[in-house]
Amino acid sequence: MVHFGIMHRLTALSVVLAAGSFSASALSQAAAPPIQVRPANPKRVVSIDPAARAAQQQIKSAIANPDGSATFNVIAPNAKSVAVTLEGEAEPRPLQQDANGTWTLTTEPLKPEYYGYRVIVDDEREMDPRDPMVRLNLQNPSSIVHIPGRPSPAPWDLQDIPHGTVEHVMYTSKLATDEAGLHDRDLYVYLPPNYDAKRKQKFPVLYLLHGYSDSAIGWTDAGQANWIMDSLIQQGKIQPMVVVMPRAYGTMRMITEGWGVWTAPYKLPIENQDIFEQMMLKEIIPMSEARYNIATDSAHRALAGLSMGGGHSIHTGLSHPEVFGYVGAFSSAIVSPLAPGSTNAQNASSISDETYQAAFQGIVPNAKTQAPFKLFWLSCGTEDGLNTVNQKFGTWAKQNVKGNVSINQTPGMHTWLVWRDNLITFSQLLWK
Repeated sequence: MVHFGIMHRLTALSVVLAAGSFSASALSQAAAPPIQVRPANPKRVVSIDPAARAAQQQIKSAIANPDGSATFNVIAPNAKSVAVTLEGEAEPRPLQQDANGTWTLTTEPLKPEYYGYRVIVDDEREMDPRDPMVRLNLQNPSSIVHIPGRPSPAPWDLQDIPHGTVEHVMYTSKLATDEAGLHDRDLYVYLPPNYDAKRKQKFPVLYLLHGYSDSAIGWTDAGQANWIMDSLIQQGKIQPMVVVMPRAYGTMRMITEGWGVWTAPYKLPIENQDIFEQMMLKEIIPMSEARYNIATDSAHRALAGLSMGGGHSIHTGLSHPEVFGYVGAFSSAIVSPLAPGSTNAQNASSISDETYQAAFQGIVPNAKTQAPFKLFWLSCGTEDGLNTVNQKFGTWAKQNVKGNVSINQTPGMHTWLVWRDNLITFSQLLWK
């Protein structure tokens, strides 16, 4: 059983998956260059100013100031330019260099959030070496600056209230199609503070999916979903529920082949969502129901996700109202086998309504004949490149999906700043 808190982020190590590997035999067969022996240089004695060295070691970065501003410090005396890319902002912020070679920036007071960021030193994006807080990601880990809520804590802040627990479960999938037979998968399960494995009334359950390049830990590590649930339960805004957060890849080729998989015709993303649908229905849900005291009826079972996970929620959730009574789709990466080059293209606004009709019909082919949903809730950031297709899908869903269909927009980009708010709003609409 794992408890997540601040120390998790202070000690987290990021893992980046690489698509290829070196062959030892191939390297041994390569012609080695001749070894040149150079005369030894005389030893050089470098004088280090202890005071300057001590002062440099004291410099910290990503400091949250009392007024809500943040200060960044980057030691790069030979750099020509240094900037910071802050989550939720389109343009980098430049830093200014002082007389000691340290580049600094203090922002204006920021909205309370966990902001991912990276530093750019002479056009090279890097993690901040002076910030111990790390946001895990399979392709783009980042540093974090936390601006706490003021004067009251934000729902995603760690508070002195009863906390649930988060369990990490490992399993081997028989349906995943990975190379070399590596079908290891995992999921994280949030259990509310008053979870009782023997309670007669089963707990409602939300299956919550991460986005592309994240892993199963995404919603707790980057999204603070467990702290959000704790806060909303404490305030009486939601019913205590179990949240199951699986690794949402039918094939890890989605990661090893890189971001290029999202180039039309989206063959691998479509294959990935088809495989994951079967994993969800035949492995993840049965395993979760066997381990935890959770509901097994659609009226108390929800599926939601962000980006790629939002696409999974649309594809799997809207096709199975007998399984999920509630479906949430946040900033969804929507792909369809009937129009694979259209549904999340950059020029989505120029695509005809007829093309969209065909594409969306391919995602939910039996929409008009299915049982009604208690809630289908779709939202996307107003500055998100996927907003056009999400709004078009929402229009289609209003006309074709039975039940309570709610189409929304949230100010912001394709970021956790939007998705935390989506989770807070969506979770309060469940089990009504």
